[in-house]
Amino acid sequence: MSTELLAPAGGEEQLECALRYGADAVYVGGSRFGLRQKAQNFDDRALQQAVARVHAADKRIYVTLNAVMHDEDIEPLRTYAATLEAAGVDAAIVSDPAALMIVRKVAPSLRLHISTQASVANAQSARFWYEQGASRIVLARELSLAEITAIRAKTPPELELEVFVHGAMCMAYSGRCLISNYLTGRDANRGNCTQPCRWGYSVVEETRPGQVFPLEEDERGTYLFNSRDLMMLEHLPELLDTGVTSLKIEGRMKNALYVATVVKAYRQVLDGAEPADFLAELETISHRPYSTGFFFGAAQQSVDEAQYLKTRELVGVVRERTVQKDGRCRATFALRNRVQTGEELEVLSPEADIRRFPVGTLFDEYGAPVQVANVATRSYQIEVPFELAPYDLLRKKLNA
Repeated sequence: MSTELLAPAGGEEQLECALRYGADAVYVGGSRFGLRQKAQNFDDRALQQAVARVHAADKRIYVTLNAVMHDEDIEPLRTYAATLEAAGVDAAIVSDPAALMIVRKVAPSLRLHISTQASVANAQSARFWYEQGASRIVLARELSLAEITAIRAKTPPELELEVFVHGAMCMAYSGRCLISNYLTGRDANRGNCTQPCRWGYSVVEETRPGQVFPLEEDERGTYLFNSRDLMMLEHLPELLDTGVTSLKIEGRMKNALYVATVVKAYRQVLDGAEPADFLAELETISHRPYSTGFFFGAAQQSVDEAQYLKTRELVGVVRERTVQKDGRCRATFALRNRVQTGEELEVLSPEADIRRFPVGTLFDEYGAPVQVANVATRSYQIEVPFELAPYDLLRKKLNA
């Protein structure tokens, strides 16, 4: 198959955006055994609906089963693996050998992808997993382009290779971190990371208890473990030359605006657009400073800052629209952040360039005019001077 663009879907809204904005496949968390327990994961019924929606679009859906398995997990995993197979999921993403063995036995039609949590960093390990029944390896994030090329040359051509191309990086090797469990009792390897690597740290010298020394001249401390985000949009030709099968976007904890923006940028560039046309768009979404990870050498750490950067905020997700006789469009949207009349909004669409318009009259869910939309549990309506479509996203510029 051609190189796959694989997008995260932490919930139904993100899944729909991934499909509409150009992903070839999505990966999601089910009700158990994934590494993002705080995401809006899919229960069994929602997962069945998601599978039907993805397959109707002629695309693929993978489910994460990559938590570290304890003895208490084994029997529930047998049942859950059978549930995934019955739902029609295309593949399970696993890292624990027990999970691989169980899926092979109770859900033999379910393809097996080996998670980056398994830290596959050489061809011998890749072949080992292939011989155990894996159809795809999600390679360790710590590999260079040259190393990936070498692994491709030394592994069976039918074994698929997947690499991360965009999103958050982890200070621990392929995400196998113990800090969260140690400091908070919440195990990152079972889906409950508190991201303590983003916190500020200082040094205490053992003979001077209570005297705290910052590692740099910064009143906030030093963010020693805080990795920069990965962004390989400008280097897709080099990635494709390695022979990888799938390009993976990180972000099952991210919102619809993140998913839509990133998927659209990578889709357009894979289809021939110039990266320069989309670099500014990738600055609009929530991110830490970008880098190229380990692809060209040692990964950079953002040791002097912890804040996320963004220039745009999601206002709403278009659900329905009606084109009026005068050509204007009245759109119903699910509110995500406050908006009021007089503000300028931008529209992100799968194919069109960014469009802008001033907010005129807003209407509440009963059709009554309002000056401010600020109740996130409600739907609102807005009139727009051009036509919109479901899952177009309304966003606004943040004040500098």
